[in-house]
Amino acid sequence: MPKREQVILERRCEGRPSADDFRYETAPMPSAGDGQVLIEVLYLSLDPYLRGKISGRHMSGGVAPGSVMAGETVGRVLESRSPDFAVDDLVHSFSGWCSHAAVAAAEVRRVRSYDLPVSLALGALGMPGLTAYAGIERLADVRENNTFLVSAASGPVGSVAAQLARLKGARTVGIVGSRQKADWITGPARFDAAINYREEDLQEGIKRTCPEGVDIYFDAVGGEVLDLACEQLALDARVVLYGVLAQYNAESRLPGPPPGLIIRARAHMHGLVVYDHEDLRPEMEERCSAWIKSGAIAYNEDVTEGLQHAGAAFARLMAGENFGKTLVRIA
Repeated sequence: MPKREQVILERRCEGRPSADDFRYETAPMPSAGDGQVLIEVLYLSLDPYLRGKISGRHMSGGVAPGSVMAGETVGRVLESRSPDFAVDDLVHSFSGWCSHAAVAAAEVRRVRSYDLPVSLALGALGMPGLTAYAGIERLADVRENNTFLVSAASGPVGSVAAQLARLKGARTVGIVGSRQKADWITGPARFDAAINYREEDLQEGIKRTCPEGVDIYFDAVGGEVLDLACEQLALDARVVLYGVLAQYNAESRLPGPPPGLIIRARAHMHGLVVYDHEDLRPEMEERCSAWIKSGAIAYNEDVTEGLQHAGAAFARLMAGENFGKTLVRIA
């Protein structure tokens, strides 16, 4: 009989996660109950916010040791006991780190491929893309010739956000941690400039690339990076905060953000929670899929083969060693 593959959270991480914090195993294959669908998972999304779930500090709740690790997936329906889904439908769910899952139909969303790789439903056309789109369309107030600075710039949110800002006429600058990432954002993603914080002082890099000030700062990091970006804010700047990468591996909260610098610049700071903007999803998918097809938006994926390697891939992500949207291909 076929078995379900799954990854269990072995223990709560202390500091940066390691592969040993997770346990790969097999279990009996589930079947769909009334009102459920049985999903064969194709791709698993690995995201920094999962570190917060491991610590029990994320707004969506925690993951207890001994449980299947939480995660967002895209897959194919193998069995349906719901009138809303049919066998072979492509679907999105939060089924976790497993190869197969029986999920309530109410918790499943049908996925359109737009004649693009289905993995994009977890990246540029998924939660990261929606985060970027909502931030640009509703919060950032992008204007012609604005200077748009973004941290984690080669990631799936930052890279899409900057490219959307470029389409609105902004000048885009990205903060990255390797020469490879700098080459990608200034090449295929067409950023105007890159700051590699491992090769130059970040404060000097921001001043070099944003001499007239930062009109919009799109931040995934917090901590010192947010502090240094705020030092260079232009008058009437907008700051959009959607992540705290600097804090995910920390056992205690870091100081900040720097309100004095925000006040001095008369800046507007917005906290972005993607769940608040679900109504934008159809519009985002239609527009971003067209831009991807035309080449106006580039994307990059960091794909690990096999669920047994998910723990190591997550550890690599949380060490900043990934390049692009981090995925695990399962089926």
